[in-house]
Amino acid sequence: MPKHFRMIDNARRTLTAIENSAVDELLAGRMGRRDFLRHGSVLGLSLPFLGSLVAAAGLGTPQARAEGKPGGTVRAGVATPGGAIDPVTYYDSGSYQLVFQTAEFLCVTQPDLTLRPVLAESWAPNEDGSVWTFKLRKGVKFHNGEDFKADDVVATFDRLADPNGASNALSVFKGLLSKGGTQKVDDHTVAFHLDAPNGSFPYSVSIDNYNAVILPASYKGDYEKTFEGTGPFRLESYTPKVGATFIRNPDYWGEKALPDRLEFKFYGDVQPRILALQAGEVDILDAVPLDVSQVVLNSPDITVLRVASTAHRQLHMRCDTGPFTDKRVRQALALCIDRSKLVDGLCRGMAATGNDSPFAPAFPATDKTVPQRVQDIAKAKQLLEAAGLASGFDITLTTLRYSDIPGYAQLFQNFAKEIGARIALNIEDQDKYYGKAVFGQSDWLDSPLGITDYAHRSVPNVFLKSPLVSDGPWNAAHFKNPAYDGMVTSYLKALDVGAQRSAASDIQKLLLDETPVIFSYFPDLLVPVRKNVSGLPPIAAGLLLDRVSLG
Repeated sequence: MPKHFRMIDNARRTLTAIENSAVDELLAGRMGRRDFLRHGSVLGLSLPFLGSLVAAAGLGTPQARAEGKPGGTVRAGVATPGGAIDPVTYYDSGSYQLVFQTAEFLCVTQPDLTLRPVLAESWAPNEDGSVWTFKLRKGVKFHNGEDFKADDVVATFDRLADPNGASNALSVFKGLLSKGGTQKVDDHTVAFHLDAPNGSFPYSVSIDNYNAVILPASYKGDYEKTFEGTGPFRLESYTPKVGATFIRNPDYWGEKALPDRLEFKFYGDVQPRILALQAGEVDILDAVPLDVSQVVLNSPDITVLRVASTAHRQLHMRCDTGPFTDKRVRQALALCIDRSKLVDGLCRGMAATGNDSPFAPAFPATDKTVPQRVQDIAKAKQLLEAAGLASGFDITLTTLRYSDIPGYAQLFQNFAKEIGARIALNIEDQDKYYGKAVFGQSDWLDSPLGITDYAHRSVPNVFLKSPLVSDGPWNAAHFKNPAYDGMVTSYLKALDVGAQRSAASDIQKLLLDETPVIFSYFPDLLVPVRKNVSGLPPIAAGLLLDRVSLG
């Protein structure tokens, strides 16, 4: 037996049936290197171990990371936080970019969507994925000197899963993890007892869920006073509406941060941020919208990190309101869109084409054999005629003034005109559009036709549930389909890739037929930095600055 096959065979004896099914997929060529690493990391297998299996299978070896030089102050320009910073409740980029430097997650996503252990050393599911057990890292201390233990993890997730609290993470944990479901096994082991089996649960406690930073069990609020955490930086100063500074944590449990200091400057709009970067007043920006990207893309002093993302704009049609009670009308609007013009024109080629489901091309489970929906004006007109709307119809599209969305709305208005759909645009400020974000008190959730921004996720779980299942809290389409709900349940509980892929295919085909929401494109994330900046990991979740170096 060749040495590399012997290594794989020996390794397989230590793996569970679910883990071995992933190896089967790799060896049969049904799963590539990237997807194998990603899926194996979700199951809790270490990346070095997975890398050795990939290498033994003759699919390459991981590249060593180049290390930058230590020292200096890294300056970042970010959006002004929306209010008092509290990891339990915040939802805006300006807030979580700061917290990411001082507090940490159980694990974080990598550019290839694998999971890297941080405060958790390892994790594993039970046989059906209803219980996930995490082994916690020892020897970790919070900035205040307290030891990090299982009690802190239990308290953190009980806060986030409390239905009577104001946690922003309830959009992730509703129906997945209840208060009391996180249980201490010993001081360095916790078991998450889920409301329902889930095959990709570790992403829900990773940086993908930006509220899930681990706070001390004693946390009572007033986070801005301390920015308490276990992270590589600790607070030096914070001034609301102005900025914040952080210094290297000399007692950090892992590799010490390269920069001596971080300086964050707050800006109320994106244009001042870009001007500050061009003038050399800051070194890094958080992600910039597509509609202003050309300014920085053409600058000789600036590099733009382009990160493939699953972020998207959902164009919903209320299935309980005429004329959208007839799926032929919904299909007609989807068929009137020229998606190539959206990707190549609106997004300047920096996007992936959508196929009217949340399954972006970046997701491993996406069934790429499902035919891509393309513009077909003749068929769209036929569908409207069959629905009794040969002369078209009038409707108002309500959306928000953000990034490329107003441009998308105008293009959609023009596309729809070709089939006789007369669309008036109502473009609102974000606060008015979202309202209280509950049915009956939100233009987003109550409008018959609208476009909403959805941020990147490394797995499609939130996209599949919150806006599309019958009782989803973000179901702006008012779509109620028991068959769909059952398919989502099957997808979410699947532990092996084959079952995930099968359920995903069924979901994609059903949504193409029903078309409650149009997914036209998935824009890339664009992060501008000065040319002398290196070491920023190109992940869509946010800025992690501990390995950044200034050349």
